[in-house]
Amino acid sequence: MFGWWKSWQRTRRARVLSNRSIPEPLWQLTLSRYRFLAGLEASAAAELRDMATLFLAEKEFSGAGGLTVNDEMAVAIAAQACLPVLRLGLHWYDAFKGIVVHADAVMAQREVIDEFGVVHEFEEELSGEAMGGGPLMLSWADVQDSGESADWGYNVVIHEFAHVLDMRDGVADGVPPLPDRRAREHWTIILGAEYRNFCGAVNDGFETVLDPYGAQSPDEFFAVASEAFFTVPEQTRAAHPQLYDLLVSFYRQNPAAAAGA
Repeated sequence: MFGWWKSWQRTRRARVLSNRSIPEPLWQLTLSRYRFLAGLEASAAAELRDMATLFLAEKEFSGAGGLTVNDEMAVAIAAQACLPVLRLGLHWYDAFKGIVVHADAVMAQREVIDEFGVVHEFEEELSGEAMGGGPLMLSWADVQDSGESADWGYNVVIHEFAHVLDMRDGVADGVPPLPDRRAREHWTIILGAEYRNFCGAVNDGFETVLDPYGAQSPDEFFAVASEAFFTVPEQTRAAHPQLYDLLVSFYRQNPAAAAGA
């Protein structure tokens, strides 16, 4: 039975790639808009194109507030979403199906209970949000600006999909699924130390390569670090060499080396 299932998957994959491949002009347009994609080696770019094609076949896009998600928008999101799992595999995104795209950031109602049991309500502006099981929300304005915002290590798509990876084990804690206990212990030690040092730098008002938003929590730190890892890899490696090596081992990619740094 398992052999039959694998055979069916291979047949389906080949059919999707043959019949629904992203058109070459649209793919080249996408690469040109996002320099961290344009810098990929030809073989990696071809693999990313195939993965993005399969991603588009598996996920359901919907626009909020009357927004129409066209092909250019969907391909832009798919290409950036697939970059983190290029060496991990698309199955890492199996836990969700829907992607909701808003024209711009949205205001969400939040409430927190403090240590005294008092409930505090507030509004939070969101450019993206990932929830366990989905759907995943993105602001098209932020996605569209990802080519420019990459210069300062900001990428809403990579950020939210890093959360998806983190939550694959059911918990958003900055520790994605790892092969064994030893790997998890190593991750916790390195990420924990990097997070504490980063929070100290942010609290002291120092300028940081990583978005200061990462000081919110370990899961946000992992997502912010992932953004910078792919968009400004040289700066990330220089500022956080141990963290960079940790992400290299997880993502199985070395974007700084690929950039010739």
